[in-house]
Amino acid sequence: MRNEMEIIFDALSDNEGFARVAVAAFITHLNPTMEEMADIKTAVSEAVTNSIIHGYENLRGYGRPGEPEESEKANPGKVRLCCVLENNILHIEVIDSGKGIEDVERAMEPLYTTKPQLERSGMGFAFMEAFMDDLEVESTPGQGTKVRMIKKIGVGGWIEHQC
Repeated sequence: MRNEMEIIFDALSDNEGFARVAVAAFITHLNPTMEEMADIKTAVSEAVTNSIIHGYENLRGYGRPGEPEESEKANPGKVRLCCVLENNILHIEVIDSGKGIEDVERAMEPLYTTKPQLERSGMGFAFMEAFMDDLEVESTPGQGTKVRMIKKIGVGGWIEHQC
């Protein structure tokens, strides 16, 4: 069976949680484990956050607590979240039309960040890669970025436990 969903939302930090919950709700009928659900929600969170703060450079909501916002003007950009579920395989795409990534390979290196002033860890792509079964990143400077992720749900159920 194939099922699809697509949502488009403003590139605002408030919408990162919405994206996480939307994907979680979309896969609930598969009865994923808590670990599978947490992995997917974390990967979606990282991809959406990257689109917002790196793609559109919308820093509202991502500053240090107690400090004034670096940008009072929210970027009007949009983030597109597409999910396709085929049997027990979840395909996720997070797409922005932001500034793009100059060097994708370097951006995917653990601990690399272009926003050290925001205390960003540079682990976003590393977390996506660790928590999902597959990760692909396409980006064109000045045109945007597309992050594709795949996760197999319920793989652990295929193993029989013997005493």
